[in-house]
Amino acid sequence: MPAEQEVGLGLRERKKLRTRATIREQAMRLFAEKGYGETTVEQIAEAAEISPSTFFRYFPSKEQLVLVDDLDPIMIRSFQEQPADLPVLTALRRSMERAFTDMSPEQFDREQARQKLIRSVPELRAAQLDELQRTIKMLADGVAERLGRPAGDIESRAFAGAVVGTILGVLDDEHVFSLDRMGRALDLFEAGFPFDKS
Repeated sequence: MPAEQEVGLGLRERKKLRTRATIREQAMRLFAEKGYGETTVEQIAEAAEISPSTFFRYFPSKEQLVLVDDLDPIMIRSFQEQPADLPVLTALRRSMERAFTDMSPEQFDREQARQKLIRSVPELRAAQLDELQRTIKMLADGVAERLGRPAGDIESRAFAGAVVGTILGVLDDEHVFSLDRMGRALDLFEAGFPFDKS
C-alpha cells in the first residue's frame, strides 16, 4: 500500500497493513524461488516472522493470498470520489488511471508478478473466477450507488460484467498487466466496438 494511503490511519491499522504486505512479499519471493506448489504456509509464516495462526488471520488460505486484488477497493473508492457529473465510464477510467499512477514501480512489478503467477498455476487460474465475481459485484454496487439505483440491479451488473470482460479479453500471457491494452479495450467499449469492415 502506498505510504500516502496510510495517512489518517491509527498505529494499529498501519501495523496491520504492513504485516499483510510483508506476508505477501515473502510469499511471492518464496513462490519465485521454490514454486507455488512447493511453498507451504508454514514457510511463508517463518519468512514473514509470524506464526501460521497469524497468517490465517490475514489470509484464509495460500490461494487467497495470491488471488485477492488489493487494487479493487482502491479503485472503487476513487470511483466514488469522482465528480457526479462525469459519465460512469469516464469516472471509472479516471479511477483506474489514478490507482495505477499512485503505484510505485515496485508495486507495479509485484502486481505483474502476481498476475503471471495466477496464469501459470492451473489451480489459481481456475479459482480466479470466484475472485472475478467479487470484483464484478464490487464494481456493480459502486455503479448502482453512483447512479442512485438499487443495489444488484441488472443494468449495473451487466455494465460491470461487460467492463471486466472487455479488459480481461485483451490480457494474455504476454500482456498480463498492460495499462495500454486496458485503455485501448475501454476505448473500444466506449465506441461500441466499431469493427473496421474494410
